Amino acid sequence: MEEKILSSKKNGMAVLLLTVLAILAFIALFVFATVMFEESGETDAFYAVLMAVGMVGMLFGWIPLVGLKVLKPQEALVLTLFGKYVGTLKGEGFYAVNPFCVAFNPAASTKLKQSGDVGLAPTTVVSTSEGSTPVVVVDKKISLKIMTLNNNRQKINDCLGNPVEIGVAVIWKVVDTAKAVFNVDNYKEYLSLQCDSAVRNIVRLYPYDVAPNVDTTGDGIADEGSLRGSSEVVVQRIKEEIQARVNDAGIEILEARITYLAYATEIASVMLQRQQASAIVDARKMIVDGAVGMVEMALERLNEGGLVELDEERKAAMVSNLLVVLCGNRDAQPVVNSGSLY
Repeated sequence: MEEKILSSKKNGMAVLLLTVLAILAFIALFVFATVMFEESGETDAFYAVLMAVGMVGMLFGWIPLVGLKVLKPQEALVLTLFGKYVGTLKGEGFYAVNPFCVAFNPAASTKLKQSGDVGLAPTTVVSTSEGSTPVVVVDKKISLKIMTLNNNRQKINDCLGNPVEIGVAVIWKVVDTAKAVFNVDNYKEYLSLQCDSAVRNIVRLYPYDVAPNVDTTGDGIADEGSLRGSSEVVVQRIKEEIQARVNDAGIEILEARITYLAYATEIASVMLQRQQASAIVDARKMIVDGAVGMVEMALERLNEGGLVELDEERKAAMVSNLLVVLCGNRDAQPVVNSGSLY
């Protein structure tokens, strides 16, 4: 389905003025023919014909007004004539089209909320003598503005089988109204479902955090890709995946962003303990490396100065005491030996 832009229909004001003038002329004709018919007698067929013409003009002269369409910036209207696609109106202006053309938009009553849920458009309550009646106001216009789809958080297993919760915001717009309306049943619902599917397909290729022996690119070589550390790469792949799926719907994906990322609640506490343990091990490793360097420097300084002659057993005891002091997580409580070292 190829989009056809109706660019030569911005003559709504002229049609409006001509239609109003024509209706006024038919009213004047009807009044004039009625007066002359009464004056000339009932047998004058000429004025009877004029009366009929004026009456028909008053009854059906308003029909061209149905074809008047007003569009604001970044709006479009897809028109069909007896089921056949005739073209699309794009851009702000006052248009006049065939009054029998009908605007077609199956997604007009669908609203993508920021939570990602799909619901009906709000209703208007009309008060009558019998009570209040809700009336759904449906606007068949297609918005060409840049819009944001913020899908609900999904629980997905990463490549290691750990359940994670992730939320993605997708920025999109309609670029081909004919494809959006005719190629899919409801382009808004279609986009929402394709976003869910694409996010699930990409997230399952990555671990939450960097893990050994994991290939996230598919080249057979282990890398350091992860959801937490490679967010730019992940969202780019999600964007490309969604774009490949919605091309037939005339939708362009401008950007995708991760709005929420965390372990699922059932394993969040365990993974937090794991991260804490890893941090403690790294910190202890740094402390030990520093302590060993300080002990080595102390022994070298003692040997260079020749202050104390220590045998191997006393060196081992000194090293042990220094490591205990330097690596302990509490303040040292020294014990003074007033006797001989030997």
